[in-house]
Amino acid sequence: MIAETRENDIVYAHVRRAHARRFAFSDRSFSFGTRLSALVVLLVLGGIAVSLIVGSLPALRTFGLSFFTTQSWNPVTEKFGAIAPIYGTLVTSFIAILFAVPLGIGIAIFLTELCPERLRRPVGTAIELLAGIPSIIYGIWGLFVFAPFMQTYVQPPVIRAFKGIPGLSSLFAGPPYGIGTLTAGIILAIMVLPFVSAISRDVFGTVPPVLKEAAYGIGCTRWEVVRRVVIPYTRVGIIGGVMLGLGRALGETMAALMVIGSIKDKISPSLFGGGITAASLVASELPNANDSLHESTLILIALVLFGITLLVNGLARLLVWQTARGPVGSVRG
Repeated sequence: MIAETRENDIVYAHVRRAHARRFAFSDRSFSFGTRLSALVVLLVLGGIAVSLIVGSLPALRTFGLSFFTTQSWNPVTEKFGAIAPIYGTLVTSFIAILFAVPLGIGIAIFLTELCPERLRRPVGTAIELLAGIPSIIYGIWGLFVFAPFMQTYVQPPVIRAFKGIPGLSSLFAGPPYGIGTLTAGIILAIMVLPFVSAISRDVFGTVPPVLKEAAYGIGCTRWEVVRRVVIPYTRVGIIGGVMLGLGRALGETMAALMVIGSIKDKISPSLFGGGITAASLVASELPNANDSLHESTLILIALVLFGITLLVNGLARLLVWQTARGPVGSVRG
């Protein structure tokens, strides 16, 4: 009996050691796989940065820092400047965020707080489907449907309304072509909208019901609950959704190219005037770049866009970190 017990203990010890070795191996494999994944991401990011820097060196040596303050763009005479695409990228992205953020947050509030239960799924699915539409479809719709609408019904009355008002008259001046910086910004806003609304809706759903019930219990209205409980509690997630949408707006190519007007050599002070974005400029001219300096200049434009994106993401991380340090949210009477 004693011998049998010892034999069972030995077998159990062997099995336990085998399980321990297997678990240790799987743990080491998991740790190695995750480290390798993180390393691959860093290597890819570093490889992109290095290739852009190396490819842009000829243009940077030729033009120097004046490249970032010059408006000219003439491949024939090899005179290039980046201020126009940089300006177009920033302005169209700002317009997109200006329109998309309040609309996206409003849609998210409606879906989580006001929408009847039977309509939440179809309305939410319809909003999310906007994210799956190819950008070329947005560009075609913008060129053949939205731009004529702007040309006929929006731009003429706006031009007349602000005529003679200092500042606003130049901001909304020019013949009503339909296409232009404002049109491109609104198209980008439609493309950004599903990202902002979907992420905002998801983070709104994480608010503990007890917080909202407590707010209602002390007499808060629905608007006060949203403003003083839901939004403060989820502000970090909202910022993340806005930054994701901004990243999409900064890098959008085909839709912006089709409706912005493709004016590469000057900055128009009017939102109704034509312009160009960095991504659309590279996409439109890189296949036809006939000399190394022209190609290097386009790579330098891509490097500038890469830097702007990294800067925006860095500022977003800093903002999220500073926001997360504050109190999560409270109900104020």
